[in-house]
Amino acid sequence: MIIYKDAFTGDELFSDSVPMKLINNIVYKLKGTMRTDVFDIDDSAIGGNKSAEVQDEGADAASKQGVDIVLNGRLVEYTLAKKDYLPHIKAYMKQVKERLEKELPDQVEVFTSNAQNFIKEVLADYKEYQLFSGESMHPDGMLALMKWEDDVPYMYFFKHGLIEEKVVSTHFLRLH
Repeated sequence: MIIYKDAFTGDELFSDSVPMKLINNIVYKLKGTMRTDVFDIDDSAIGGNKSAEVQDEGADAASKQGVDIVLNGRLVEYTLAKKDYLPHIKAYMKQVKERLEKELPDQVEVFTSNAQNFIKEVLADYKEYQLFSGESMHPDGMLALMKWEDDVPYMYFFKHGLIEEKVVSTHFLRLH
């Protein structure tokens, strides 16, 4: 499995377990799904013995509903007016370009030309997007974009602002 992390904050954003495609060699477009996680505490999980105790109504199960990519990556919705997004994205793009100049100079031209076109598309339809930051909510981090197409949430992450980390499973089958 590959975990994609924000290159500037180290926040884990998503993994390759989600259907995705690379658009114009600039952004990963991930197809999300709605999910509801239910958190129910069972007495046996905390050492309770229901038969030996007075019957108690207990607590209702808690639940959290959202897009799987957001829940899995512990992403945080980030509200930013269009007039405030523009300076943020310009600063972020400058930061990515500087990183590329040092680490991947052959990618600078691809990034600058394609990123500008993508950002123009986002700004033209800005009200249709939601923004999400990584768990740390660090201001230098990537703001992922989510846009609903029909009833399907799609998230966009800038390829050049990510670090790929291959994770090897540590689960081994023990045979006797």
